[in-house]
Amino acid sequence: MAISDLFPTKASAVIFISYMALFINQGLLVTASKRKDGSFAYNATTVVLMTEVVKLGMAIFLHLREATVKETISTIRQNLQVFALYFVPAALYTIYNNLVFVNLKHYDPTTYFILLQLRVVVTGIIFQVLFGKQLTRIQWSSLVLLMIGCAVKNVRFWSPAVGPTTAALSNNTSASHNPVVPRLDLHLLYLLFQVFASCFAGVYNEYLIKSNGSISVPLMLQNVFMYVDSIVANIVALALTQSLGDAVSSHNVHALLDWNVIAIILNNASVGIVTSLFLRSLNSILKTFASGLELVFTAILAWIFFGIRVGVSTWLAIFIVSSAIYLYSHSPVNNPAPKESNIQHAKDEI
Repeated sequence: MAISDLFPTKASAVIFISYMALFINQGLLVTASKRKDGSFAYNATTVVLMTEVVKLGMAIFLHLREATVKETISTIRQNLQVFALYFVPAALYTIYNNLVFVNLKHYDPTTYFILLQLRVVVTGIIFQVLFGKQLTRIQWSSLVLLMIGCAVKNVRFWSPAVGPTTAALSNNTSASHNPVVPRLDLHLLYLLFQVFASCFAGVYNEYLIKSNGSISVPLMLQNVFMYVDSIVANIVALALTQSLGDAVSSHNVHALLDWNVIAIILNNASVGIVTSLFLRSLNSILKTFASGLELVFTAILAWIFFGIRVGVSTWLAIFIVSSAIYLYSHSPVNNPAPKESNIQHAKDEI
């Protein structure tokens, strides 16, 4: 297997590594920003909203290096339908971010992260539907193996000693006695919808980049569409949950001036830009493998920098994820080439 089968160009390999590095760094920065009691000195919602604003500023700056303001306005007018289509992934990402907090209230972290690995397989299914590509048995086997490896990372192979904290957790969630058994109620539907929202948003974002406007609309201008829509979707979500006033309060805005918070915002904004480059030059399937590697490397680096113990589950996950990547490397998905297509076709796919 030649490395070119996975990465068609040197630039795509650099994008893959950069994507992982930025995501891993994001986890480390957020961990470093925690107080001793595990809380944050800043409002996470305010940080998310400010990140979208910074993403928008970066995308505008990068786009205007290649086009004039007059050309940009003309392109926007000619592609308002593409702009509207970006509300689909923007709204789904907003729903996903809000459901994170909802679902973690009803599931212990282990159960939550294990169930979240269903997105690996769901991504494969949605990818087949939108791009009309049938994954091979080897590709499906590697995806399932990757899902198992990610799930194993979150499994405890022995129970901690029962104490006040453990007892309190047992009283608050029925899943804590057996962290791999989900609650079969309405909250499971919320989590499944969260998984679908994440997967469909990611794959449909790739679909828009490669099939709609990839020729007539420059990539960074497509990012502008995405981030404007995301800001609008987040503001609507905050207004509906009556938390907009708190998110933009002077206290929470002032907290953004902390150097660690600034680093989180800039790093996460860079993730957004690199993700669009990733989806243009690679594909959503390889993105799931990058996410699997992020999970493993984050655990190892958290152990090195913060002394967070690396257990048996992490080492076993490393072996399984590595095996999945080795298997996938023998039959990688060919990257869908960007091509011009009808906007109406994209609407029909929603």
